[in-house]
Amino acid sequence: MKKSKLVWLLSLMLVLSVFLAACGKDEPAAPAKETDTEETTDGEGTETETEEEPAEGALDAEQILNLNHVAEIPSLDSSIVEDQVGFDMLGNVNEGLMRLDQENVPVPAMAAEEPTISEDGLTYTFKLRDAKWSDGSPVTANDFEYAWKRAIDPATGSPYGPYMMAGVIKNATAIGEKKAEVADLGVKALDEKTLEVTLERPVPYFISLMSFGTFFPLKEEFVKAQGDKYATNSETVLYNGPFIMTDWDGTGLTWKLKKNEQYWDAETVKLTQINFDVVKEVATAVNLYTTGEKDRTGLSGEYAMQYANDENLLKELEPTIFYFKYNQERNGEKTALANKNIREALAKAFNKDDLASVVLANGSLPANYLVPKEFTFTAEGADFREVNGDLATYNVEEAKAAWDKGLSELGVTELTLEILGGDSDLSKKMDEYFKSQLETNLEGLTITLKEVPFNVRLELDEAQDYDIQVSGWGPDYQDPMTFVDLFVTGSSHNLMSYSNPEFDKLIESAKGELALDAEGRWNAMAQAEKILLADDYAIAPIYQRGTMALVQPYVKGIVSHPFGGDYSYKWAYISGKE
Repeated sequence: MKKSKLVWLLSLMLVLSVFLAACGKDEPAAPAKETDTEETTDGEGTETETEEEPAEGALDAEQILNLNHVAEIPSLDSSIVEDQVGFDMLGNVNEGLMRLDQENVPVPAMAAEEPTISEDGLTYTFKLRDAKWSDGSPVTANDFEYAWKRAIDPATGSPYGPYMMAGVIKNATAIGEKKAEVADLGVKALDEKTLEVTLERPVPYFISLMSFGTFFPLKEEFVKAQGDKYATNSETVLYNGPFIMTDWDGTGLTWKLKKNEQYWDAETVKLTQINFDVVKEVATAVNLYTTGEKDRTGLSGEYAMQYANDENLLKELEPTIFYFKYNQERNGEKTALANKNIREALAKAFNKDDLASVVLANGSLPANYLVPKEFTFTAEGADFREVNGDLATYNVEEAKAAWDKGLSELGVTELTLEILGGDSDLSKKMDEYFKSQLETNLEGLTITLKEVPFNVRLELDEAQDYDIQVSGWGPDYQDPMTFVDLFVTGSSHNLMSYSNPEFDKLIESAKGELALDAEGRWNAMAQAEKILLADDYAIAPIYQRGTMALVQPYVKGIVSHPFGGDYSYKWAYISGKE
């Protein structure tokens, strides 16, 4: 991710926000990203420079790419997807009104052109291009209206529909509170090729949201015909993106992406097939790469050190944060983690520097913050991190003092707490590190480890059936709000019974009366972050993810994204393998 580009985009956003407030005209287009990520992406490093189109005759005859992921696909239903593997695949087989291009700028995709915007900045009108689903039928404006209303409908149980639309799309909040009907959502197909979207308020980052998976279209007739089977395997999904998925049975460890000949921009797509396998052990993944069975592989720990100087190594710092999520209520009863001193003690009792440099060793940074470094900038180029700096830093003496105080308040001398984590090789190594650090530094603490597949972790998170969870978040759009509003009272992504009225008020003001006050909004979000991490210790940041990967030199044109799916393969190609 290039800082100069991010500065330009945010500067544009701020300038246009002022213009909107003064003149009631055009709204900006600034990109960004999401995802409940855990250690679920393939961790395969990324191309950090945009590649030029291959010269005539430079393409190999066989355009097949072989990759791995470290977790299964939980779902391909755009209304239900909430994880990074799902969003990564979804972004390659389907497409919304906009798509992030090779420079990570949202450009028209299913939309034929940039939308027209009303003078008050509340109504967007999109004209659709002539595009087809993989069954040959046209993509229509009704496909968007149906998909968005399905995602906001409480009966669907979408984790992202209410979260992404509330306070953005007109009546979305009221629908979630059952004060309005689903039919009242501010999205309407005026005709087959015209979609009108009405906002609740001016939203500086709205255009970038249109590239996010939750806003992808769905063909109503097809979805209803599939019923409960919809998106449970590769045959029960309809595709409108660069690729179609095959050989996915809904639970398996392997699948393929094949070029979608019905895609409107199929001429740009050079790859004919991408073969994916789930590989959870780093040693196995590296072996598959060195024997030529895989074209890329992520590195961590000893392997990151071993290949640190390899000529085919790629590095990148991602805007993805991992943190301890403290569950304050489990099975209807308050947990020990409802005690602020216990949370503070845990937050300060493990050495993040050693975790990043020794256990991960892949360019990840120790994180004493929620909003990542090198993610959002002021018009003058100042990083958001400069406002608060470091919060909740490693300090064993302070951790012990808070621990003793917390135990006294609870009336106990010892505690047993469970850490819920992933089942990948790297996740297991991290969990063992956490157990060692916390038990060593906090007398009377016993840590048990529960390491499960990612889809199981999502289920346990939804049920709030955990004590401490190793969770991760990548942005949905390029704005600090995509991180800080996760923890407002009642958020579908809170799921740990945290609530602070002052925190909620700051977030609401940043979304409301301060929406077009760039400095005031910035400061409100910074105050909210400080309350979350340094006053309440509601979560404990662990690290900001970096990636190191070995990539065969004949693999070209893979594009890394700061939000939504991690990678786009639309522009990828093989050159020089033969």
